[in-house]
Amino acid sequence: MTSQTLNVPGPDQIRRAPKVLLHDHLDGGLRPGTVAELAREQGYDALPETEPDKLGLWFREAADSGSLERYLETFAHTCAVMQTRDALFRVAMECAEDLAEDGVVYAEVRYAPEQHLTEGLTLEEVVEAVNEGFREGERRARAAGHRIRVGALLTAMRHAARALEIAELANRYRDLGVVGFDIAGAEAGYPPTRHLDAFEYLKRENNHFTIHAGEAFGLPSIWQALQWCGADRLGHGVRIIDDIEIADDGGVTLGRLASYVRDKRIPLELCPTSNLQTGAAASYADHPIGLLRKLHFRATVNTDNRLMSGTSMSREFERLTETFGYTLDDMQWFTVNAMKSAFIPFDERLAMINDVVKPGYAELKSEWLFRQTAVTSASSSVAG
Repeated sequence: MTSQTLNVPGPDQIRRAPKVLLHDHLDGGLRPGTVAELAREQGYDALPETEPDKLGLWFREAADSGSLERYLETFAHTCAVMQTRDALFRVAMECAEDLAEDGVVYAEVRYAPEQHLTEGLTLEEVVEAVNEGFREGERRARAAGHRIRVGALLTAMRHAARALEIAELANRYRDLGVVGFDIAGAEAGYPPTRHLDAFEYLKRENNHFTIHAGEAFGLPSIWQALQWCGADRLGHGVRIIDDIEIADDGGVTLGRLASYVRDKRIPLELCPTSNLQTGAAASYADHPIGLLRKLHFRATVNTDNRLMSGTSMSREFERLTETFGYTLDDMQWFTVNAMKSAFIPFDERLAMINDVVKPGYAELKSEWLFRQTAVTSASSSVAG
């Protein structure tokens, strides 16, 4: 249940609150101005708009279609300008800077190396350019007074046949900035079981992986990701709601799969705004995150694609706060959930929770307490 206190945060507190992001696509988070500038430098003339504000609006409107397949088409333009080492370095650097500016203290950002090879880069060169960009972005964030740590998730495209190769790449770079593996792309017709060899390999190597599942295809996708492939986390997983029955009197009954997901504390990488765009939810009020929070699933809040959704972690929490009345306690609950579910070692996760996340929220809650005390004192003075 949500906290009974009234410490509902405003936009400034939400922005300053330490946040943890597990589901964010590198090629879905570029600055519109960077897309336009890289396109000019590289001679890419297929952009629908060249002025940054208009281009940003085009991305949001094109993605706001209710179709996952149409949503994915917008990535043709961002990937087109991410084919050189310098471009990948810049995009990764700016990603880390933008997230840090938004109060994100830990992020796992995913991308598909196989989609950045048209200008002759090798898979290894792609990974190294992105890793170096993240490190430079972290340094620049520190210089600006922010703290962030960024880990990379290497993604294989589920319609292609390079999953094992990308899984092996993720394993080679696991101590050099890559924290895990993922598969992404249209779910329908491309079940995760097509890539069992990659998942079996990663399990043998004691490595981590998440799987895009339960966004567009539903419960079979979630079941296969967990019971056949052994996913550590579910990318989205929002359709687990299909296995939860709500009676007329408000009573809730969990099916076997939903019970398993909750009992096993399997993290759900929920992306509210993106889910609205792809038709997985009709509105913020109808988004399953509200019920999943009440039922204590391991729910986390994420951005998915900041450019296409016109969003940020702060904006996601602003919308959830407006819709569900979430407090700083709720924000902390989601954030701790995410940090517990990260793909870095346990002691490092624990240190982030105890030394960064909890102190950050304690400070924000003390601000609210003193502000309320001041308001109460002022009211008493007027009454007297």
